[in-house]
Amino acid sequence: MHEKTRKEYIKALQIVQQKVNEMGELAHIAVDKSMQALFSGDVKLAEKVMADDDIIDDYIIDIEDYCLLLIAKQQPIAHDLRVIATGFKISTDIERIGDHAFDIARTVENVRIPPDKTLIKIIRELSSCALDMVAKSLEAYKNRDVKLADEVRHTDKAMDDIFARTFYTLSDLVNDETIDRKKIIPLLFIARFLERIGDHAVNIAEWVIYLETAERIHQRNFNNRV
Repeated sequence: MHEKTRKEYIKALQIVQQKVNEMGELAHIAVDKSMQALFSGDVKLAEKVMADDDIIDDYIIDIEDYCLLLIAKQQPIAHDLRVIATGFKISTDIERIGDHAFDIARTVENVRIPPDKTLIKIIRELSSCALDMVAKSLEAYKNRDVKLADEVRHTDKAMDDIFARTFYTLSDLVNDETIDRKKIIPLLFIARFLERIGDHAVNIAEWVIYLETAERIHQRNFNNRV
């Protein structure tokens, strides 16, 4: 490949990664704002999260088109192909994280968290864990940090434990006749959305490991995640 053409090609690969980074930042912000809206009951903030989801969706279309164009024009191999493939795959997980932020925001108008300190603490803990996993997985991608990506993978067990505690706490409240069940049941879905956000962060981390090592460790459990 001619030197000038190679430089242009490297620049194009960098653009793929830049677009994915930008998309990831928007999705992380969306999750954070959706939880802020939930805890504060801020319907307008929730509506903004839902409206901004279109921006995230536009990013994935742009990234997919750009990746396909690169494959068609350059016929990449080895590491270059992994850069394109992981950009494509990671953007899909980011888009789903954005979708779950949308789902959380959509419930804000119809749900109120009961003034139960234990419940509030555990939902905040679940939210914090999900946000941390997303942030670290995106940082791992940005810096190609395999060690950090592996740290995200090992956080998944803690995330599952927090989700289980959240689920059982909410289930007990659903059976409490003094509490309006209609206000509690949506929280079960929110907990599930946060747990899935964590799963997608793990997917991203595993794609980072594949990008740098060519090891497809995610293949064991990738198909079980939604």
